[in-house]
Amino acid sequence: MSGVAWHYVLKFIITGDAAVGKSSLLVRLTDQRFLANPDPTLGVEFGSKLITIPEENKVVKLQLGNKVDLCADADEGSDASRDQPSVTLKKAREVSTDEAELWAKEEGLLFVEASAKSGVNVEAAFERATRDILEKIRKGVFDDERDTHGDGSAVSIML
Repeated sequence: MSGVAWHYVLKFIITGDAAVGKSSLLVRLTDQRFLANPDPTLGVEFGSKLITIPEENKVVKLQLGNKVDLCADADEGSDASRDQPSVTLKKAREVSTDEAELWAKEEGLLFVEASAKSGVNVEAAFERATRDILEKIRKGVFDDERDTHGDGSAVSIML
């Protein structure tokens, strides 16, 4: 890699309503641990992880941001709601896995069901997204601007 620690930098923003597990997902991916009682995120939380895609012979740096929906927090702004750990969500599923998979396929989206608590499919979800992005770079959907720099430096792609 001629002095470069990675070939690409991909930036992911994890968004969603308050108390749905965004920070837990980020920490599971970057630190391989589960936050049982995370503090509420105020603004944005960041993390990064290097992953290797062997079949591409590429190392990719994932930069992740967890952006809380401040409007949702304002709606749930009582002290009681902030004291409730987000991992106690034991509600019945609102959408079946099959229905979610079908919708994602119809919309041209990737679908991976993952659990920050158990760690199942967390890294696989980001690896799959990375492979998809690298494939789109190869097909010319996204520009690979490394060649225009003339020095083989890594390129950042923000989606």
